[in-house]
Amino acid sequence: MNKMQTAPIAPAEAAEAPKTGRFRSADGDRNWMRTFLLLIVPALLIIGGVYMWLTSGGSVSTDDAMIKQDIVSVSPQVNGQVVEVFVRNGARVKRGDLLFRIDPQPYRVALEQAEATLAAARLQTQVLRTTAAGTSGDITGAEANLSIQRNALGRQSALLKQGFTTRAAYEDALNEVKKAETQLADARARAANASAAVAPGGDQPQIAQAQAAVDKARLDLSRTDVRATMDGVIENADKLQVGQMAVLGVGMVSLVHSTTAWVEANFKEKDVGRMVPGQKATIQVDAYGGEKFPGHVQSIGAGTGSQFSLLPAQNANGNWVKVTQRVPVRIAFDGTPDKPMIAGLSVTAKVIFNKTK
Repeated sequence: MNKMQTAPIAPAEAAEAPKTGRFRSADGDRNWMRTFLLLIVPALLIIGGVYMWLTSGGSVSTDDAMIKQDIVSVSPQVNGQVVEVFVRNGARVKRGDLLFRIDPQPYRVALEQAEATLAAARLQTQVLRTTAAGTSGDITGAEANLSIQRNALGRQSALLKQGFTTRAAYEDALNEVKKAETQLADARARAANASAAVAPGGDQPQIAQAQAAVDKARLDLSRTDVRATMDGVIENADKLQVGQMAVLGVGMVSLVHSTTAWVEANFKEKDVGRMVPGQKATIQVDAYGGEKFPGHVQSIGAGTGSQFSLLPAQNANGNWVKVTQRVPVRIAFDGTPDKPMIAGLSVTAKVIFNKTK
């Protein structure tokens, strides 16, 4: 009775067999997932990289860009004290609108003085013309008197030869002739002087000079009203106060053009070789959550930004270090944007090489 007896399987061992099968199944799933990640994901990354490389060759972008607008510094053309201010920051104005006024009283006085000088010059010219007309009559009278005295001298000369007059009478007649000749010469000299002072057929130099002074005084008076030179929005008006002295040529307020806006984008020098005016562009404005606006290349700068700096780099001194230069490119909006484009806003500009406006 040496029969082999089968040892009974303990309950713990019986429960371990199916558990080992489940672990093998989980290991298989993990191996499959690992294979997927190792093969598929790199393939997707490679495909994406190739796509980006192929598509990026047709465009170039830069975030070294900002909104630009025409900004005029409004400065007075005369000196004086500000007596009235008609605008404030953010005010929209039209060309010709009154911005502020400089005290006009000194310029009114200057105009009155210039007008008085002009009137005096005209009066003096009239006197000279009257004098010139009078000297013409003096010449006629002097010529007539000289003729009479010469006739008298001729008679005395004939009588003296016949012995019917005295030598003294003859000499008196001769003196009268010389006196008449002197009077005629004086009359002609006065007429010449009067004619020289009165220019024929036009205004006199002194009148023209006085008239120019009047015109300038009137112009200066009109310039005490400082007006907008274009349509736009007022800025920096907070520093303009009544009582402040306005100085000729010194800016008092800034006027920002309300409808003109463009983008100045500074592209790397290696990126501008394929750019030409008219190429399509997109303008992504940071202030509006990255919203994109259509545009196009308007012009490409004639020099890099460093060439127009206050102190351009001097590369001939031996301390040269190559630095990638940037070229300013002007990008215009297509149409008028539906949101305000404020000067100085940061943008990202993208130029598409194979598309033109």
